[in-house]
Amino acid sequence: MMKPAFFSRISARVVLAAAALLCGSAAMAQAAQTALVGEDYRKVNQLITAKNYAGALQAADAYLTNNPRDPQMRLLRSRVLVAQGKTAEARGQLLSITQEYPEIAEPYNNLAVLYAQSGELDMARTALESAVRINPGYAVALQNLGDVYRRMAHDQYNKALALQPNNRALQEKARATRVSAP
Repeated sequence: MMKPAFFSRISARVVLAAAALLCGSAAMAQAAQTALVGEDYRKVNQLITAKNYAGALQAADAYLTNNPRDPQMRLLRSRVLVAQGKTAEARGQLLSITQEYPEIAEPYNNLAVLYAQSGELDMARTALESAVRINPGYAVALQNLGDVYRRMAHDQYNKALALQPNNRALQEKARATRVSAP
């Protein structure tokens, strides 16, 4: 038997929401809402993975229309902005998240990456130190902090080498801290 077209368009989201309403269960309503939110995150992540940045931004913005303060979706949105080359807007988004949710480490890490890419190493270091203070076990932030320290050391060794170009110890230190491009 063939299903009417109407039924083939009903998504899992609608079915979950309807079941929650019909059952009148607060727990089921919460579960349905969680499933809806999870689906929104999955959709945006899938669009990012497919490099459909315009679609990902549209999906993130649609979700944020009803949930404007959701920090996780705003983080995803900032990733899309970076992928689109809109780093200034991404920075603004991340700064806003750090101000509204200072207890979340990830936006500090992501902001630090943008600072480091533009050569603002002191700002990157400060942001990463905040991320590590919030979450001492945040391995990515620790690694990024080490990379920033290494770049800072390399820059200082090069400044010293400009003053003492024949200093072998400085030459070796500058070589040891050289940051190679990935």
